[in-house]
Order: sequence, then structure tokens, then C-alpha cells
Amino acid sequence: MSNVVEIRGVSKSFERFTLDQVQFEVKKGFITGLIGPNGAGKSTLIKIMMDMVRPSSGEARIFGSTLADNPGLKERIGYVSDENYFYENMTIRNMRKMIAPFYQHWDHAAFTRYLEMFELSEKSKIKNLSRGMKMKFSLAVALSHDADLLLMDEPTAGLDPVFRRELLDLLGEQILDENKSIIFSTHNTTDLDRIADYIVFMNRGKVVFSDSKDEVLERYVLVKGGRELLDKDVMKYFVGVREGAHGFEALAADRREAERAFQGNALLEAPTLEDIMYFTVKGGKAYV
Repeated sequence: MSNVVEIRGVSKSFERFTLDQVQFEVKKGFITGLIGPNGAGKSTLIKIMMDMVRPSSGEARIFGSTLADNPGLKERIGYVSDENYFYENMTIRNMRKMIAPFYQHWDHAAFTRYLEMFELSEKSKIKNLSRGMKMKFSLAVALSHDADLLLMDEPTAGLDPVFRRELLDLLGEQILDENKSIIFSTHNTTDLDRIADYIVFMNRGKVVFSDSKDEVLERYVLVKGGRELLDKDVMKYFVGVREGAHGFEALAADRREAERAFQGNALLEAPTLEDIMYFTVKGGKAYV
């Protein structure tokens, strides 16, 4: 199975944040979710992939090369940022006229179709668009030049629930082409519960895990029980614990170990990606 992206020991230090030896692979033909809390390093890593930020060490290879060495590869990438990089005083029509010549495979019919789907007018000025509408315009551009890789940084930010569902369905249709791949960065993990094949979980500038979504959800387990069960020996099983007046809820990273330790004494449930992220980021004990 070929890799469309290879992140090799990428590090980058800022005043209050450090990406620390980030390493993972993104497989061709799948949707990979890049998850983590705000400030985990997701956007910085995507900017490194796009050669908008240079790492202090390591490299991000896309289609077997870095964009610094082969900038022409950008034509094969549909990039959706959580920031607005378009000229505010231009209309959608004029912005399209500026962007389209950069792509050999620009499909004007597809672009027009997406504008209609997203209920955007070519006469609208960028500065008059809401955050959600700007995101829709960015999506229309990314989807209109036959990109092999969609690199999306918080693409559902500012979108209403109805369109978010439509977008996820649209991405699912895109990935039916086995030559297409999607990296979807978000802190809203419910988006990825539906569509992701692989998950890369980042926290505080490091990769917690990089694995298939199914394997992740099979490996972790939620444990719910009475507070009397909690002691030093029990705590070693947990990634994080949330205590309440009537009991506790905890995340264990080894389902089989948890089943042996708690079967019959506590309730074991399948976690969501949000559960896994919450307990891992929170760690220790959280009281409610």
C-alpha cells in the first residue's frame, strides 16, 4: 500500500510551542483524520506539509518529495485552510479568474456546480462572506482542479450542521476514487467518527498514536464504576479518570487488560474518538 504523505521526524520550535519529532504516514486512497485539541500542532504541521512553514529538522514528503524541492506538486493538492487567504476586496468571480490559471486541470463546470451547491454567488465580494461562506468558497476551489490530495485544516469550522453533513457525504464520494486521498484536521471528532479510515492523534506537539480508526476504537475502552474501586493499583490501568458524586468514568488503553481487571465489577463500553481525546488530554483525575 503506497503512502501519499510521509512525515519524518518533523520538529519546529516557537516561543510557547514545539512540534517534537512528529512521524507518521498517510496511506493513498483513504481519509486520514488529524485530531487533537486546539494548540496541539495540527495547523502548524499542515503548513509544514504545504511548505508555508519550514521545519527545524525532519521533512514532510508528499507524493515522494517535499514541496520545497518540487513546488509543482502543489497543483495536485486541494488545500483548505481555517484562515482566509483570499483578497477581501475581490469578488468570487475575479478571485476565480486569478486562481484558475495556476491549475492545468481546472474544471470551470465543476467550480460552477459547487458554487450552486454551496449557494454562493460569483458577484459576492470575499469581505462580505461569513466565515462559513468563505470556507465553502475555499472548498469549491479545492475540489475544482482534480486534486489527488485534499489537505483540509478545520474545514467544518463555521459551517452549520446541515452543510457539515453534506460536506462529509461529499468527501465520502470523493474518496470512492482510489487515487484520491484526504487529510482532515479537526478538533471536532464527531466529523471523523463517520468518515475517517485512519486517525493521527496529536497532543502538545507530539503524536499520541497513528493507526486505523477501527483498531483505535477496539483497543481503548471506557470503564464506569463506583468510586470505591479506585485505588493506586486500579489507577495504573487508566489513561484518564473523571470522578463524580456517584462514581467514576475512565479510559483504559488496553481493552483486554481492563476486561480481566474489571469484568463483573464495572461497566465496560466502547469509547468515541472524543472520549479518547478528552481523557488523554485531561489525564489524571477530573472532578465533576
